[in-house]
Amino acid sequence: MRTPVNRTLLCLAGLVLLAVGCAVLIGGLDLPRRWGFALPSWWSYRGPHDVLLDVRARTRYRKEGWWWPAVIGGLAVLAVAALFWLLAQFRHRGPGRMLVHSGEDGDVVLRGRAMEQALAADAAELPGVLGADALLTGGRTRPRVEMRMLLDRFAGPAEVVSELDGRVLAEARTSTGVDWLPAEVRLQAERHRARRVR
Repeated sequence: MRTPVNRTLLCLAGLVLLAVGCAVLIGGLDLPRRWGFALPSWWSYRGPHDVLLDVRARTRYRKEGWWWPAVIGGLAVLAVAALFWLLAQFRHRGPGRMLVHSGEDGDVVLRGRAMEQALAADAAELPGVLGADALLTGGRTRPRVEMRMLLDRFAGPAEVVSELDGRVLAEARTSTGVDWLPAEVRLQAERHRARRVR
């Protein structure tokens, strides 16, 4: 959930809401008169008596019973969705850092994202694998791996899983010093057109 695109969208949405809120507060608190500055001609809210909707806009659907409940309900759903989106930015399913025992040199702290990238890169180099993605879940002492792998159309799933367990996951267990690193792997075959046989 915490991808750069997601952060950018969240930042832009926050800036837009902040700008709209400041525009309303400047007029609502009558700051131009109090602080002695002039607002541009296109500024909508100039004083505390300005309203968001004029009389015509407020009374246009007054006879329709569905209008205001629909508006309030839509805004409530939007606010709840935005709140969940914001809270999802602080949720991390996997260990942020792992403690790696390196013998005489002491312990090394390994970022969980670096571990995910290393697992994905190693898995992508296996024969028959076109691409891989890894996600660490679980706690710092009991990590788990969720992987998605795109296979070549001629690759055997059993061989790929065997290579993944015997090479990639074994090396990850050895390098991090964990005895137990279970993995859930989702395999997807490359899409291709069926060849016509004559």
